[in-house]
Amino acid sequence: MQPQPSAAAVTAVLSLDGVIKDFPGVRALSSVSLSLYPGQVTALVGENGAGKSTVVKILTGIYQPDGGAILVDGAPVQFANAQAAAAHGITAIHQETVLFDELTVAENIFLGHAPKGRFGLIDTAAMIAKSRAILTEIEAPIDPTTRLRDLSIASKHLVAIARALSIDARVVIMDEPTAALSHKEINELYDLVDKLKAQGKAILFISHKFDEIFRIADRFAVFRDGQFVGDGHIADVTQDDLVQMMVGRSVDQIFPKRISAIGKEALKVVGYDHPTEFADISFTLHKGEILGFYGLIGAGRSEVMQALYGITKPSKGAVRIDGDVRIIRSPADAVAHGIVYVPEDRGKQGAITALPIFQNVTLPSLHRTSRHGFLRLAEEFALAREYTARLNLRAASLETAVGNLSGGNQQKVVIAKWLATQPKVIILDEPTKGIDIGSKAAVHEFMAELAAQGLAVIMVSSEIPEVLGMSDRVIVMREGRIVDELKRDEMTPEMLVRRAAGIGDTE
Repeated sequence: MQPQPSAAAVTAVLSLDGVIKDFPGVRALSSVSLSLYPGQVTALVGENGAGKSTVVKILTGIYQPDGGAILVDGAPVQFANAQAAAAHGITAIHQETVLFDELTVAENIFLGHAPKGRFGLIDTAAMIAKSRAILTEIEAPIDPTTRLRDLSIASKHLVAIARALSIDARVVIMDEPTAALSHKEINELYDLVDKLKAQGKAILFISHKFDEIFRIADRFAVFRDGQFVGDGHIADVTQDDLVQMMVGRSVDQIFPKRISAIGKEALKVVGYDHPTEFADISFTLHKGEILGFYGLIGAGRSEVMQALYGITKPSKGAVRIDGDVRIIRSPADAVAHGIVYVPEDRGKQGAITALPIFQNVTLPSLHRTSRHGFLRLAEEFALAREYTARLNLRAASLETAVGNLSGGNQQKVVIAKWLATQPKVIILDEPTKGIDIGSKAAVHEFMAELAAQGLAVIMVSSEIPEVLGMSDRVIVMREGRIVDELKRDEMTPEMLVRRAAGIGDTE
């Protein structure tokens, strides 16, 4: 890595100095500081609840601080709203940027600030031309007249980036920008970041993925529980240094796999086929076992799990639970037979975000919290409290709407909901996607605890350290088929990647 100028040698484009932000009953930020420098990437790291999202909203004018100062080029400023922040050249690319499928790419890019022609009307030709120039600049091969609904997820993400750059930004905030991208697309994003750095833009990069942070960042800033912990050059720290600053625990505590006794067969799948998604899927799962499923995007892992849960219907095959053949036509059948599924998309499929925590947790278990057709509120709270406490859920109260929780805490609510049904088999599809190190450790600890108690666990994961750290066995899929099955002591990162990519034998 090339040596970076010291903080004293370069004036920060944008800074927070002793910023305080209070919400009813809680101090979200306590005298925090942050500096962003031209031509440099600063990684903002911290657990969910550390204050990262609040900082982003202050920098973009959505929230106003209750104390401290925002500085642009060393001079204090106030952002009364998002437009004021944009006028100072500050833009954000969020993990879930709001775009509109029925509008064209150009209309999405310039929504709210389209160029105007005579009589104040939108100059469509100019908007298309400017959109094409921005897309060309970021090397996105997208026609600006295309409707957004016709693009892939990755292309939509590039449109979101183009939209952010359409205001001629000096500061670009990237909040979990790689969450929905493939490895190739992630590398293309890295190239784009390098170009933005070369243009002198200051970049704030928020990610839970340490490999990304150490690949792309020049500087780091660590927050914990709404407080500034420390900052510096990324070249001067290790991953373990950052983890300990964030959560006070070392890397080797993130995957607390216990050696548990593998019991009797809990689930057996024989000859599962689907007309378009997968073929000849056969495997067994035992009580007390964590069975990992690994594969590249499009391998068919989630599709197999959705069929086991009754979301889709296989064309043939059989399922045995505790040795008995079971017919699963719907999720209700799956739950009745003891199979539950925690989906990857927790926001759309896993929870009703408008409802409070306690109602989400108890929704599939109302028979346990009602008498003679009437819900008993005290029993609902007791059940929700039991399972959220076991997952160390962080929330002001059980009446908090799930939509107001961090991603990691939303995931905990979904897991708690299904554990409350007392299942025999739990399927966790990307259980730690998009959540911080501390929350990952909590989910991993609880997975290990469940297995130790005899629950059979299937874990679908794209994160090799998670697969290696938590699985007793791993099934590798490629193009809708199982291509290998590996025991814990047989697995290496290289072997998993080669099997999943079809590169050949590692031996």
